[in-house]
Amino acid sequence: MVRKRWIKIVVLILMAGVFVYLCLPTYMQKAFIYWYPDISDTYIFASNTVHKADSCWEWPVASDVNAYRMDEAEKDYLKEYGTVAYLVIQNDTIRQEEYWEDWTPHKISNIFSATKSVVALLVGIAYDEGYIESLDDRVSKYLPEFEAGDRITVRNLLTMSSGLDWDESYAALVSKTTQAYYGDAIRELILDLKVVEEPGKKYAYKSGDTQLLSFVLEAALRRGEVSTISDYAEQKLWKPLGAAEDALWNLDRKGGDEKTYCCFNTTARDLARLGRLMLNHGNWNGRQIISEAYLHEAVTPASYLENEFGDGPLDYYGFQIWIMSYRGMRFPVFRGLGGQYMYVIPQKNAIVIRLGHKRSDEYVRELTVDMTGYLDIAMKILK
Repeated sequence: MVRKRWIKIVVLILMAGVFVYLCLPTYMQKAFIYWYPDISDTYIFASNTVHKADSCWEWPVASDVNAYRMDEAEKDYLKEYGTVAYLVIQNDTIRQEEYWEDWTPHKISNIFSATKSVVALLVGIAYDEGYIESLDDRVSKYLPEFEAGDRITVRNLLTMSSGLDWDESYAALVSKTTQAYYGDAIRELILDLKVVEEPGKKYAYKSGDTQLLSFVLEAALRRGEVSTISDYAEQKLWKPLGAAEDALWNLDRKGGDEKTYCCFNTTARDLARLGRLMLNHGNWNGRQIISEAYLHEAVTPASYLENEFGDGPLDYYGFQIWIMSYRGMRFPVFRGLGGQYMYVIPQKNAIVIRLGHKRSDEYVRELTVDMTGYLDIAMKILK
């Protein structure tokens, strides 16, 4: 009798759980299924293909590639955070390249917020080509349907100083970031944002700024009959840079909008092409892909803004690109959730890429503490 009663209770609880689940918005249902985002999420979303080049430019590989043998402490460090790819390039030559799990030079994965830096490059190209007339244009010039557009400029979005009401949390079930990641109506979510702080005064990292920026870019490009951000990335970056693999840009739904704040999927080697472009001041084998002037501003801290800590000018962020200080050097970094990092180090003419499942949750000001560890290893490899 007692056993039957407990069975009924369990069944009722399960039925109630199913009922609650079915009543949740679609994005919450997906969040419960997939939970915390991971680099392996590539194929759970619809995507646009960013096609590889017709003729690939290959990275030369050093004759003594992987000559550096990591000690046990270094191996444990990479393993601790679930590293799947570690790539060190210097003077256009692969010096170290290692993969774990089932990753290879040909396997793509989500670079998460490093995608923001890709968007910044595309904005620069569109600005050079005149699609965006001025970085100080109001958003309303391109998106008249966005109510707060008269108060925000393209530059505000590039520098994360929009003042919009965005909550930056993947872990919270009801956050705007979770809704953007798992939802199917990202444009409506973004166009409903409100200004809650004066724009152009203080830096505050907000994925919504990047997504809105891409809608501005898309609207500007449509004047030239470019249909999607993915198409523009293919025409202006992926094919000119001789990419070896197709990339995927995840969408909020089939035929929908690119999730530009997070979800570009590529390989370590192809990501490194963007680093090479930056090392060469926007020039790729004699072709100026993006102007040196724009790129210089993009990797210069927007020091006219107050930093997020409220104790001085911003000294670590430019146009959707981080600027890192390390051993007396300062250089640009692409950063993404879970520790997707590309360090572009002009002082060494080098690119260091680390992709993986996790990063440290501990911060020293704007940096997670794991970021320096990958560089410490790289410096033993670089000449």
